Amino acid sequence: MATLSNTPFSIDRKIVQLVKPSKPTPSEVLSLSSIDNDTILENLWQSIYVYKANDNVSAAHKGQADPASILAEALSKVLVYYFPLAGKLRRHSDGKLRLKCNADDGVPFVVATANCQLSSVNYLDKINTENGRHFVCDFPSDSDHGYHPLALQVTKFSCGGFTIGMSLSHSVCDGFGAAQFFRALVELASGESEPSVKPVWERERLVGNPTQEPFDVPVDKNSLATSPYLPTSDVVHEYFDVSAKSIAKLKMSLMEEANQGHDTIERMTTFEILGAYVWRSRFRALKMDSNGNCCLHVAVGLRNLMEPPLPEGYYGNAFISANVVLPARDLEKGSLTKVVKFIKQNKNLALSNDYIRTFLGDMEKFPELNAKMKTGASMELTDWRHLGLLEGIDFGWKPVNLLPVPISNVPLFKELCMLMPPPKLSDTAMKSGDVRVFVSLPRAAMPKFKEEMDALMYGVDAAST
Repeated sequence: MATLSNTPFSIDRKIVQLVKPSKPTPSEVLSLSSIDNDTILENLWQSIYVYKANDNVSAAHKGQADPASILAEALSKVLVYYFPLAGKLRRHSDGKLRLKCNADDGVPFVVATANCQLSSVNYLDKINTENGRHFVCDFPSDSDHGYHPLALQVTKFSCGGFTIGMSLSHSVCDGFGAAQFFRALVELASGESEPSVKPVWERERLVGNPTQEPFDVPVDKNSLATSPYLPTSDVVHEYFDVSAKSIAKLKMSLMEEANQGHDTIERMTTFEILGAYVWRSRFRALKMDSNGNCCLHVAVGLRNLMEPPLPEGYYGNAFISANVVLPARDLEKGSLTKVVKFIKQNKNLALSNDYIRTFLGDMEKFPELNAKMKTGASMELTDWRHLGLLEGIDFGWKPVNLLPVPISNVPLFKELCMLMPPPKLSDTAMKSGDVRVFVSLPRAAMPKFKEEMDALMYGVDAAST
């Protein structure tokens, strides 16, 4: 029996069923974009949506207030629109992913029951990865015919609350696309006849034209800083809640520093200053070699950067990476204002159509890219705050929390830092404008990282520790 918030709990899973589209759907083989085909993204991204018990279920569901049944029916309906998610995904001998659409494959769907109330486990808030696995469906894949790009698990608690664990292939959807699909599912669970936003495939829009030029890596792997804690498989994931007040204080300090020097910056965003602070804190926690280089990979959305823009319903991966490279000693000891400035400059460079075209062309040479970029001296920074992940997904029950469940042995998740919206728990101390920071680090490095974050969150001096 597992323990969460000092409360023992157990999960009883029923047999997995395959939910199929409620109407006939096309049988075809779909290609994916250059970004979708990146081998780094080929994993199942798992997340848990937490719904609080609600005695006032909408009139449409009176007498049928079982969230699992409602969601299974809604899934069957939404797959008519998102029929590729009911198919099988497989990488072929040419190195390209293809999705075989076959309604008979269906989506793995499992119902589970927990022997406790959600409140007794604090609505799974800040759940660790090991316990998070109980609330997502790990359906075995078929290596010969491909694997399911989507699986769902509904776990019901004795209080009437429940969780929805979604496992979704990152090769098929990015965070924006996942949020779009989930909202469509909830809309149909609410009684709507169709999604408000119709899904669009059109992956050919983001297929690059590779050139004969060698790939220009952001930094030579032989020059990268090293850490005594890497490589390792002992990776832990932690949440840090940063108040708007702490963010404002840091921003003011950096603006004053910029005004006193020659690094004038008209505007610093929360993303930039938190990204800079966390990057430096991670470097210090890892005790990186100060004679090497460090690289920050910033995810930049390109849905509205394309000419013409991608259609509203596009749900594939639509982001590029802005790469910020700094000498390790500058990151550790230099001005944090300069780090913010470099992040802003490289983000702006990534907004040009020339950069996007070059990036997509380089992605066509992904085997070479991945071979050159395998390192522990980099950090992946992404922003979940504006994806609307907890907005518009009320269907008689209200969502109160969202938790990622990263796969620790996947390289992408070992270097991950996410900025997340605060939960909607009534007893949480977090308010609008606060930011939840989710970080992955080797276990041995996490105590020092916590000290660095305490310096930001509580004004505790970590510089000397």
